Amino acid sequence: MASPTDAVVAIHNAFRHDIALIDKAALESARGARGLDTTVERFRFLSEVLDWHARGEDAAIFPLLESVAPSAYETYEHDHRALDAAFDALHEAVSSHDALATARATNVCRFHLQLHLDKEDAHMYRIISERVSVPEQAQAMGLMGSHAPQDRFPEIVAWMFPLIDLEDRVNMTRAWQASMPPEGFAFATRLIEQVVGDEWPAIARHVPEPTAAAF
Repeated sequence: MASPTDAVVAIHNAFRHDIALIDKAALESARGARGLDTTVERFRFLSEVLDWHARGEDAAIFPLLESVAPSAYETYEHDHRALDAAFDALHEAVSSHDALATARATNVCRFHLQLHLDKEDAHMYRIISERVSVPEQAQAMGLMGSHAPQDRFPEIVAWMFPLIDLEDRVNMTRAWQASMPPEGFAFATRLIEQVVGDEWPAIARHVPEPTAAAF
C-alpha cells in the first residue's frame, strides 16, 4: 500500500531528473553545443514548482515535523533559503547570456538541490512516516499541494510525468485520487493519459477503483 509521503518522493525524483538534464545541457552549451537553450530555459518552470513545493513544506510539513522532532526543521528551512539564492543566481546568469556562468550556476543548483532532497527523503520524511499517523500525513500532503496554483495543474502534470518512472507515476496518481474529489481526479487522469499516451494502462492497473481508499 502506498504511503502519502510516497507522492513527495515522486516529486523529488522529478526535481532530480530535471535539474540533471538542465545542468547537462548548460555544460554542453558552454562547450559550444547548439540547440539546447530550450532545455536550459526549463529552469524557469522548475524554479516555480520548487517555490510552490517549498512554500507547501514551510506551511504544512515543517510544523508537523516540529511536533514530533522539535527544531529538526531548521536546517531544512535554511536549505530552502539557500536554494532561493542559488536559483536567483542562475536566473541572473541566464539573463546575461553568459554560457559559462550559466553552467556554473546550474551545477551549484543541481548539487545543492540533490543534496537537500536526499536529506529530506532519508531523514525528514522518514521521521514523519514513522511518527505521524497516516491520516495526518495525508492531510499535510493535501495542504502542501494546495500551494501550487490550480490553474497551473496541467503544466505540472505535463512537466512531471515524463520525468518519473512507473512506480512514481502510480504513487502520484494514487495520492491525487486520495486527495481530490471524483471530478477532479477524473480531470487529472485525463491529463496524465494525454501526457503518457500508451503508457497510461500500466499506471491504471495499479490504481484502485474510485470507490476504494488509496491510503
